[in-house]
Amino acid sequence: METNALAIILARAGSKGLPSKNHALVGGLPCVQWTIEAAKNAKCVGRVVVSSDDADVNECARNLGCVIVYRPAELAHDTATIDDAARHAYEEVGSPNCPVIILYANVPVRPESLIDDAVKMLVDSGCDSVQSYAAVGKHHPWWTVKVDESGAVSAWEGDVLYHNCFRRQDLPSAQVPDGGVIALTPDALMNRVNAADGPHCFLGNDRRGIITSEGDVIDIDSRIDQIVADAILKERTVHADR
Repeated sequence: METNALAIILARAGSKGLPSKNHALVGGLPCVQWTIEAAKNAKCVGRVVVSSDDADVNECARNLGCVIVYRPAELAHDTATIDDAARHAYEEVGSPNCPVIILYANVPVRPESLIDDAVKMLVDSGCDSVQSYAAVGKHHPWWTVKVDESGAVSAWEGDVLYHNCFRRQDLPSAQVPDGGVIALTPDALMNRVNAADGPHCFLGNDRRGIITSEGDVIDIDSRIDQIVADAILKERTVHADR
């Protein structure tokens, strides 16, 4: 397997007539540009492909020297899966035998070495996929509850609220996917690995994770996320100029 990885950036247009968050200005640049530059700056990446049905995103990507894959309508609706879109882009550029990196255009903040670290773990371990994860912090599953229509509170699982654990530092380690990076083999992406059925079978059987710190990755799903990402990126720019 070659080590010149293929980075596939997924950027769908806005739905229901809403503008695309992938082209919204964050830190003074279109959101997608931060991901494109992160991919182009990664030492392991040989080619950057942008898969999108958004004309503004495609124009930005073209100006930055990316390969453009126009995403068909059947892969650009609200229930379309990211692995279907990634497979389409992978096949459109010739199905190279190299590590594949899936990146989301709405993630403008990620650690500088995250992409290289994920591909290194993928190649060195021989696993099927590597994904980045963030600690859940105070949103830990042990502190999850159910509140019914009357306002009554009950444990999400078991019979004891909060697993009888009331200090954050006593919670067991738990992480969630943070959207920073997915690195995987072509065999995993193309479902040539004998993985169990399910929406994440494209990650294969041997799945590894890189744990990021709080604030390392900002996945823009809301206006608050955009405000936080904008502040972080502007602060980085100020420090870089000093």
